[in-house]
Amino acid sequence: MRPRRPPANPAARTHAPRGRATPAATTGGVRHGLARVLSKAGVCSRTEAARWIAAGRVSVDGRVVHDPEFPILAGRHHVKVDGQPLDAAPRIYLMLNKPRGLVTTAQDEQGRDTVYRCFDGAGLPWLAPVGRLDKASEGLLLFSNDPQWAAALMDPATGPDKTYHVQVDGIPDASMLAAFCAGIEDDGEFLAARAVQVLRTGEKTAWLEVVLEEGRNRHIRRLLAAFDLQVLRLVRTGIGGLVLGDLPKGQWRQLQQEDRRQLEAVVVPG
Repeated sequence: MRPRRPPANPAARTHAPRGRATPAATTGGVRHGLARVLSKAGVCSRTEAARWIAAGRVSVDGRVVHDPEFPILAGRHHVKVDGQPLDAAPRIYLMLNKPRGLVTTAQDEQGRDTVYRCFDGAGLPWLAPVGRLDKASEGLLLFSNDPQWAAALMDPATGPDKTYHVQVDGIPDASMLAAFCAGIEDDGEFLAARAVQVLRTGEKTAWLEVVLEEGRNRHIRRLLAAFDLQVLRLVRTGIGGLVLGDLPKGQWRQLQQEDRRQLEAVVVPG
């Protein structure tokens, strides 16, 4: 016979920490911490959610909760921020022409300027970058408070291609361009371009158009460095069918319905 489990201690059930559900209350479905739920709803980052919760701005079923790990079950609990339901916030989708020298993060530990400087005074809700551009790179960068839409665009298996214009300190020949597409192994990662062509050349430099299916960290810089080419300038000019166009550097605009159709090469969950 299987040994019987010892009976639970009734006293342990009556002294659960304030703000946390008891073990009996956490059965019957998959639950997630309150801060994670706010983040996944697209209203703020998880770090910011924890601050809001600690400040008493978040309620669950009409009761203010101060625990960021308070377990939430979708469809059962009703969460509000400042008295407003989570689903009341409108979804926003926008594109920014990122200037060189800004880091793609909300807060930088080194005190560097971030891309959010471009939104100063705009009165926008919390938005997350959809993908990244490193500090030295420029061009098309998307933002949204719709996590499902963002995840679909960033999925390496189904997301849209990204197009870059890249200035290098050399003039690659046809065999080198083919090698870019054949790819290399670098630090345990396979790096390759889907397509590369020369746009124009100078005496010692060239501008290339590079198309990536999947963008890894510093993908293009690492790929070209393997062929002794230094990137002098890197501008993302397109994502799927959406192009940067004549949007001025440091400026942004909201995406129109046609813009989103250009982006959504696959069915994006709504």
